[in-house]
Amino acid sequence: QVQLAVSGGGLVQPGGALRLSCAASGLIFSINAMGWYRQAPGKGRELVANIRVGGATSYTDSVKGRFIISTDNAKKTVVLQMNSLKPEDTAVYYCNVRGVGTGHQVFEAWGQGTLVTVSS
Repeated sequence: QVQLAVSGGGLVQPGGALRLSCAASGLIFSINAMGWYRQAPGKGRELVANIRVGGATSYTDSVKGRFIISTDNAKKTVVLQMNSLKPEDTAVYYCNVRGVGTGHQVFEAWGQGTLVTVSS
């Protein structure tokens, strides 16, 4: 099994910054991609950003230039630095990790959601 430990989130004023961190542990052979999704009230879950093996990144258009995703491969950790936050960034954020387990099975793991609230 693969476990994801998520930290960060909380309440911040518009224009502020927050940092989300997600550490993967367990029976992991390799990681293919790590990323963050979010779900705002009344909306579906959307990809915010991900980073794939080799370092290629993707961001949803609304966060480009404000959010930065990075990884520490040795620690199997992915970090989302969120800057210039807007009220529309308010959502529950979920960590997602895809890879291969030690038994050579493909896995996709989700962390527990963490609430980010941007409000004055």
